[in-house]
Amino acid sequence: MKCPFCGVIDRDQVLDSRPVRDAMAIKRRRLCHGCEGRFTTFEEIEDLRLSVIKRDGTREPFDREKLTRALETACNKRVVAMSAISDLIDCVERDLMARGDREVQSNLIGEAIMLALSKLDAVAFIRFASVYHQFEDADQFKAMVEQLKVAAS
Repeated sequence: MKCPFCGVIDRDQVLDSRPVRDAMAIKRRRLCHGCEGRFTTFEEIEDLRLSVIKRDGTREPFDREKLTRALETACNKRVVAMSAISDLIDCVERDLMARGDREVQSNLIGEAIMLALSKLDAVAFIRFASVYHQFEDADQFKAMVEQLKVAAS
């Protein structure tokens, strides 16, 4: 492992290991013997990766970080913990993998995220939906808010 601080290769020690994401990954806390810096690494099973089929038909690997950034933007200045965002992504990813398909349409991911987000935070849901559905005017916002009100009652 290469130290992110000093760049020394293979001079680190694993201090702590624990399963994360429902034991689908391992989080390791490491100590670099070159600079005494501490850093965290994650290990996950490579062959269980999902492939996303985009709207234009292209394919790309499922990217948790991309989804995390989108949800962080939607939840900006809201009272939503990072752990809740991570749990939401874990749940959606687990549900997608349980389907048994290694290729998933992007709209299926978007709809699953919006369903989970609507239960977590209504404002974050509207923000995410406005980007996902590419809202162009206030009427589209209004319609989505009305749908949210109906679903909540």
